Amino acid sequence: MNQPLSSYAETFTAFNKEAESGWLKSQRIAAFARFEHLGFPTPDVERWKYTDTKLLAKRHFQLAADYDLTAAKTLLENHGLQLDAHRLVLVNGVYSAELSDLSGIQDAVVIEPLSEALNKELELTSGMMGRLAGIDVDVFTAMNFAFAGEGAVIRIGNNQQLKKPLLLTYLSTQVEPATMAHPRVLIAAGSNSELQLVEHFVGAEGAANFTNRVLEGVLERNAQLRHTLLQTGSDQEWWVGRVQIEQKRDSRYTCHHMNLGGKLVRDDLVADLNGEGAESSFSGLLFGRNRQHLDIHSLVNHNAPLTNSFENYKAILNDRARGVFNGKVIVKRDSQKINAQQNNANLLLSDQAEMDTKPELEIYADDVKCSHGATTGQLNEDALFYLRARGVDEQQARGLLTLAFANEVIDQLDLPEVYQRVETAVAGQLPHKVELDLL
Repeated sequence: MNQPLSSYAETFTAFNKEAESGWLKSQRIAAFARFEHLGFPTPDVERWKYTDTKLLAKRHFQLAADYDLTAAKTLLENHGLQLDAHRLVLVNGVYSAELSDLSGIQDAVVIEPLSEALNKELELTSGMMGRLAGIDVDVFTAMNFAFAGEGAVIRIGNNQQLKKPLLLTYLSTQVEPATMAHPRVLIAAGSNSELQLVEHFVGAEGAANFTNRVLEGVLERNAQLRHTLLQTGSDQEWWVGRVQIEQKRDSRYTCHHMNLGGKLVRDDLVADLNGEGAESSFSGLLFGRNRQHLDIHSLVNHNAPLTNSFENYKAILNDRARGVFNGKVIVKRDSQKINAQQNNANLLLSDQAEMDTKPELEIYADDVKCSHGATTGQLNEDALFYLRARGVDEQQARGLLTLAFANEVIDQLDLPEVYQRVETAVAGQLPHKVELDLL
């Protein structure tokens, strides 16, 4: 075992000693063994060809036992979303009852911290945990299971609609030594249920922590899950995330994915369309500056006929930022009458920025409608000339065109508070800033 993994082993042994359940202890041991066996991925692994984790592998992070409430409260007040929502807050991976508010939820809906669910309802929770994202999925999912002690459990009964959005906020404060957090979010959405979920990752300036989040959810017949991830980590943050969704007949899963921060960011999204009429829709923005590395991999499995999937991702990269998009759609044999559309458009604002894109289709049925496309380029000179000819100076014109490029995906955000936060962040961080109040 190399030295970095050896230090993780010491942390794991101390962490797992606290587990009261024999099942949980044994499952964690198996997960950590899998993590040790695989090790941190290198570019030799195909799915990590463009994303090198060697700097992450050299670091060691501690698990947080508690947190500074004052620092967390200040970070939340200054940078959290002002959203009328049910709230669950984690600070460096630790549940904060003081900053959370889960009051007013109807009886047929259960939302609770993972730690409480493991203590009160181990059998039910264990049936949800790892069902879709097991330890064999990849090394970070195994690592998450090994260290997962906190997160959220969401269970919505049949015919139930959560009246307000659920906001999961992950606060990352500046601490020394740096911490790691492995939250796991479990969702069971009953038939005809509806949930709007917003995840917001907030990193304090100077924070250099590591967050490895796994979300797995099952959508029963005609269930609807609208999911927004807003990632605003500091330039020194490490973020790895996985979303694994199983969709039954006529269910709808919509994901809006806004990556605006972080040093190294990797997201994997997987949707298994297992029932006729199921539909998934992914859209997102990668906004990279300085030396940020932003990587998103998506996979949609059309396992049943009459299913639909739509993907639209955009990247805006400046300075020496690097982006990666790998979107894959698989249409299984006999899954006829499929509609799968995929698009990736990328805008490079610097000659030193880099984008690696790889859209993929694997089709084993003949009655399908599938398409994919990818473009990478710079601002359109004709459009720039058009604006300048009408009295707009070059700096403002470049900013307006860049913001217009991003707005195709930003406009799909249906919560005004999230929309305004993303648009303001993009406009304010462009090399040619746009004054929104002047538009």
